Amino acid sequence: MVKLSTCTIGLALMASASAFAPGVSNAPRVGDVALSAEPGAKRKFAMKTLGRAAGILSTFALATTGVPSAAMAAKALEVVETVDNTKKIVGAAAGVAVAGAAAATVLMKPKQGFLEASPYWDQSEVPVNVYKNKAPFTGKVVSTKRIVGPKATGETCHIVIDHEGKFPYWEGQSWGVIPPGNREKDGKPHSVRLYSIASSRYGDDMTGNTGSLCVRRATYWDPVIKADDPAKKGICSNFLCDTQPGDEVVMTGPAGKVMLLPEEDPKTDYIMVATGTGIAPYRGFLRRLFVEDTPAARAYKGQAWLFLGVANSDALLYDDEFTEIKEKFPDQFRLDYALSREEMNKDGGKMYIQDRVEEYADEVFSKLDDGAHIYFCGLKGMMPGIQTMLEKVAAAKGLDYDEWLKGLKKNKQWHVEVY
Repeated sequence: MVKLSTCTIGLALMASASAFAPGVSNAPRVGDVALSAEPGAKRKFAMKTLGRAAGILSTFALATTGVPSAAMAAKALEVVETVDNTKKIVGAAAGVAVAGAAAATVLMKPKQGFLEASPYWDQSEVPVNVYKNKAPFTGKVVSTKRIVGPKATGETCHIVIDHEGKFPYWEGQSWGVIPPGNREKDGKPHSVRLYSIASSRYGDDMTGNTGSLCVRRATYWDPVIKADDPAKKGICSNFLCDTQPGDEVVMTGPAGKVMLLPEEDPKTDYIMVATGTGIAPYRGFLRRLFVEDTPAARAYKGQAWLFLGVANSDALLYDDEFTEIKEKFPDQFRLDYALSREEMNKDGGKMYIQDRVEEYADEVFSKLDDGAHIYFCGLKGMMPGIQTMLEKVAAAKGLDYDEWLKGLKKNKQWHVEVY
């Protein structure tokens, strides 16, 4: 009859964990695990089981610490006599190994600092137009995923592209995409289309080897045939939304500096206004500030405020990510949506993005007076309504709107990228 005294699994895991916290000697112990074995074949099976447990844990220790720990794991395996269920040790060993591996993954996760300027806020060497139309870069699709619900107005996809770390960019920049094929009208190659990058410079996997795009499939509904007219669909957006893992994407850029984050003053407030896929650069901003372990995130003491306008709840983009950030950073991140087909403004009309911003006009103007930066990204049709609203609010405050706007632009607090 054999028994595993103390917890062989716990001690072996402690051996591997000691590389991370060598000064910890009172780590919690798992209770004694009993092992059933009778003389003969069953006893041999029990001993093999113990051997497997030690192997699992010592292998895990080697993988997590990078130093030999099989001897430590073996030392922890003390066989004494009693009776119980042989299978318990296998399950316990595997469970602890898996849990330990997950913990080790977190502990070993590197900080995102390897793509930073020095100091991190210095924008003197922002990469621009590294790849041009005549000498583009070819990336490969990692994944393409629809990210809107069934009742959304149209289809929007999140596309992750592998660039092998050869296509550096900063948050707020755009990638150019050259769709395959030639134009029907003259047989020439298709022209480049610009898309705001929807990830931080480290990519969704935080390796610095990927970047993401947020693309709405452009279609044209023909009221005569009562169906989408394929002859009028968006060439590039449909190409991107139809891509599969491994497909090649010909790219240019990165382009633009107007949407960059000014990070020198970590107390700067950011007001981000978007419609639809205009959310893309802001996702990169928010991941940099609140999700990744970047110098910018560690230093940031300001507030980021996101306004997003879409048609309905099913059309919300990255809502789960933004909600999680809001829960973790309730004082530093604010989130407001405008759902034009589900909500009404104060006058009883549809709730558009300018209506939602107007509800907080006093705070927005106050923040801008204190040096906040305001960003606008989305369809160009969003700007007339927003500017009319801002002009009305400025007049109510006794401000000359043109002079007020000129001051924001002079101080580089006004950032617009519409299409």
